Amino acid sequence: MKTPRTHRAPLIDLAASLAFSLSLTALLALAPPASAGTFSFSTGDPDGLIGTLSRVPTAGQIQTETADDFVLTEQILISQATFTGLLPSGASPSSITNVQIEIYRVFPNDSTNPPSGNVPTRDNSPADNEFASATRDSSDGSLSFDVVLVNPSFAVANSVVNGINKSPNQLTGGEGPVTGAEVMITVTFNPPILLPADHYFFRPAVLSTSGDFLWLSAPAPVAPDLETWIRNDNIAPDWLRVGTDITGQGPFNASFSLTGDTDADGDGVPDSLDQCPDTPAGSIVNANGCSIDQLVPCEGPISGGTWKNHGQYVSAIAHVSKTFRQQGLISGRERGHIVSAAARSDCGKKAKGPHGHGHH
Repeated sequence: MKTPRTHRAPLIDLAASLAFSLSLTALLALAPPASAGTFSFSTGDPDGLIGTLSRVPTAGQIQTETADDFVLTEQILISQATFTGLLPSGASPSSITNVQIEIYRVFPNDSTNPPSGNVPTRDNSPADNEFASATRDSSDGSLSFDVVLVNPSFAVANSVVNGINKSPNQLTGGEGPVTGAEVMITVTFNPPILLPADHYFFRPAVLSTSGDFLWLSAPAPVAPDLETWIRNDNIAPDWLRVGTDITGQGPFNASFSLTGDTDADGDGVPDSLDQCPDTPAGSIVNANGCSIDQLVPCEGPISGGTWKNHGQYVSAIAHVSKTFRQQGLISGRERGHIVSAAARSDCGKKAKGPHGHGHH
């Protein structure tokens, strides 16, 4: 049966659709970003006290992880990090073939508690398991890295490579001085790492064809700083304090820095670029930090006023969702569901009077 014309959703013609597109583009270009702040953290340059192994697992070599901490007081999108270490003397920076970054919260988060008892303590240690959404690896393209030779000959007074043992044999004193090529590795995260305010540990790991990478120590930053911890697959998921448990020399820190931006709504777009603040959690957003619902509110066009009718609202949803689809943010099926939901909504419909007729 033919639907009466009065019940059909009016259609926006091509000119009107184009006008909407242009007005939307202009509005987004002029929209001021949310208040923004940058984030930076650094433990400083290497101090020559110790180098500790931080190695990606390979055939015949077990994974060894060194981790040092940092604190976030607000939600941050971390875009880059640097860390400094030693390669064997004469090694080229190009010998580094893989870099991995993991972030750990502080025990007992993400951990079995109570712990095994195989180490002197787990108080203020990294967790058993990494913060999964923060893991980045150059082998899968989620980070890129650049290596610079800082000093062809840099010496440290002590090192920890293999002497990582369960209690009561954890105190080995370290494995003595090492001299090697000092390199600084800069990593760029793709996508950036979004972390809520909390206390974390940063854990880099390096694979080099020239031999082991030793992460260099640095002066301790201000409180509430925690010391550097280390583990390998023989004691995992437990960790040992490098200076307190293994060498007996007292706490160490590791040389690294982090940079990023605040991201108050946690949508993955820095506040400095975010044209739609306060995006609801879990929303899919474009490069400007705007969700479809924010670009096409039910109440009316973002340029102001109200929708002329329900059809105008549905057409606007169709237009914006098509853009999201073209940008690979949503699938064709998801776009279909979004447009269907818009068609079933009351957005843009005129309120009915007491006798069931629309107000004029």
